[in-house]
Amino acid sequence: MSFPYAVGQIPVYYNHFNTGRPKPAEDTDEQYVSKYLDIPNAPLLPFGYGLSYTTFTYSSLELSSEVMTVAKSIKVTVQVCNTGEVKGIETVQLYVRDISGEVVRPMRELKDFRRIELAPGEAAQVVFELGEEQLRYYHSDLSFSSDTGRFEIFVGPNSCDTLQGGFRLDK
Repeated sequence: MSFPYAVGQIPVYYNHFNTGRPKPAEDTDEQYVSKYLDIPNAPLLPFGYGLSYTTFTYSSLELSSEVMTVAKSIKVTVQVCNTGEVKGIETVQLYVRDISGEVVRPMRELKDFRRIELAPGEAAQVVFELGEEQLRYYHSDLSFSSDTGRFEIFVGPNSCDTLQGGFRLDK
């Protein structure tokens, strides 16, 4: 769950739809933006956020291919390092965004996660296998399938602080 800064932000959730309005405004006099006057747009604690006695850094996000097919899945690899002074457990989260679906799609959807335990200074490579079946959703005619096109990948400790990549789904 996500925790808001103030009750005026409710409902606040990670898998919201795209409003079409930009959040940050380059010009403070710009009228057609989506923002609060006294608090940030982002939640105080984003979905997937967790406290730890140590710190972790994420690096080297790699996809095995830029093209996915029904028969060929993609491996998503990320390097996670415990940069703190004590042993800790981290939940590495994988999110996907369908850029253009037949019906409106969320900005991010949690598709997979891995819990890893690392000693101080230890690093691990976390591998996710993402298949076409994980990209399926219900269409307007209630069929359950995926659409060809561009997808974005996000990997990180929560829904906001992520590394980003992308691929294309061909059928």
